[in-house]
Amino acid sequence: MAAEEAEEKQLKRILILCVDRDGDLGIKTNVKTPVIGRDANLNAAVALALKDPEEPDANAMFEAVSIYDRLKSENKPEETFEIATIAGSELGGVGADRKIVAELSELLNSFSANEVILVTDGYSDQAVLPLIESRVPVTSVRRIVIKHSESIEETAALFTRYLRMIMENPRYSRIALGLPGLLILIWGILSFFNLLYYYWIAFIFVVSLFLLVKGFGIDKTVKNFYRWIKEYSPPPLPVQISNYTAVAGALCIGIGIFLGWTNAASFVAMQTPAPVDMAGWLSILPKLTGYFIKGSMDLIIVGISVTLLGRAIRWYFERDSRLLRNAALIASVAWSRVILDETATVLIRPELGYDKLILSIVVGILIGIASVLVVFVVHRSARGFFEKTEEQVGELGEG
Repeated sequence: MAAEEAEEKQLKRILILCVDRDGDLGIKTNVKTPVIGRDANLNAAVALALKDPEEPDANAMFEAVSIYDRLKSENKPEETFEIATIAGSELGGVGADRKIVAELSELLNSFSANEVILVTDGYSDQAVLPLIESRVPVTSVRRIVIKHSESIEETAALFTRYLRMIMENPRYSRIALGLPGLLILIWGILSFFNLLYYYWIAFIFVVSLFLLVKGFGIDKTVKNFYRWIKEYSPPPLPVQISNYTAVAGALCIGIGIFLGWTNAASFVAMQTPAPVDMAGWLSILPKLTGYFIKGSMDLIIVGISVTLLGRAIRWYFERDSRLLRNAALIASVAWSRVILDETATVLIRPELGYDKLILSIVVGILIGIASVLVVFVVHRSARGFFEKTEEQVGELGEG
């Protein structure tokens, strides 16, 4: 047993890894990455080369297959090999790196490599190498750079290809063509009206606006918001009712607090002389609180009740047993208006006594007890109505 473990520790698991950081493989051939295995990588490289014979990533994949075959032919029993290709994104940047890391993690789960031989097209290895080395040691890096002729014809052809890419690829054309085109258009319009002295102001405004939009990602935010609006699907009707009543209840509570503040402020304005120190404010604090409660309690109670009512309607359609407890809570909240009113009366005019306040509290307790009993009885009699939801909850708990 110990010998088998020692042999397994000495076994080198070498991964020949080809990285396509700009995602050309998936874009041009629709091949999903990671691509694992010699045959799969060879077929993907052939498909990519057929789509674009000038694609450097295809040459990098061919080189990875060549390295794999050469190492396999050495037939060293202490080494085992695997070949794979992972890809990033055409957008580059953080998104491409995150996709490379995710695919590398997926790959290492299936083949736990001890070391990696990295094969790239020579342009992206500086960005890719730290991502790979942070997870597995890289023992070799093979850069594949396509050799071009130095003749004028091939240089012109290469220049034409990149010029076409700038003109046809929206990623580059917006910056290379769109922004200069807008500035030239502004220059032409101002020249026509003999207002060229405003050009530099317009130039600075356009360039700064473009930098702000790109710098803060406003264009992506607007695009995502448009996509969200286009793909938005409204929730079920009970959820809509619950959300609407929650908003309406919050508005009522907010307006109620405002009215209470206004009522308390009116009371302070009537004080002659107005309190100027802490003792003066403490002396009128009970009445101030009473006036605040008097002005705000109605809308606050209505707002809470409306919110609870919306939840009750939702739970009725969903056959949720919490509907009954919610109904009992609505009754208690509604009666709390009487308790608040008597509390405010005691705070404003304490000479009237607090008998009604105590009575309202006792009645509130009795209403709470009665509500609990009613909920218990109704729940037992309407068990069939809530049976479906309880079974689903039980199945979820077992899962």
